[in-house]
Amino acid sequence: MTGTPKREIKFIRLKVVIKKTGLSRASIYNRLKKSSKYYDAAFPKQIRIGGGAVAWIEYEIEDWMELQIEKSRCE
Repeated sequence: MTGTPKREIKFIRLKVVIKKTGLSRASIYNRLKKSSKYYDAAFPKQIRIGGGAVAWIEYEIEDWMELQIEKSRCE
């Protein structure tokens, strides 16, 4: 099999997203809410993992963080 190797998929909960990004809970949900002036289409969407529980895919959060670094260094 050729191509890009698969990345390890790890679900992380909100507390970990907050710790990794340094964003508050409200900031995270504002980035996800299309009607918010802080909406960020590039911010990873959460997924339902059962019941009312949601999680994010860790590498998607890390990719978004790298994008933020790139954007800030190009300004």
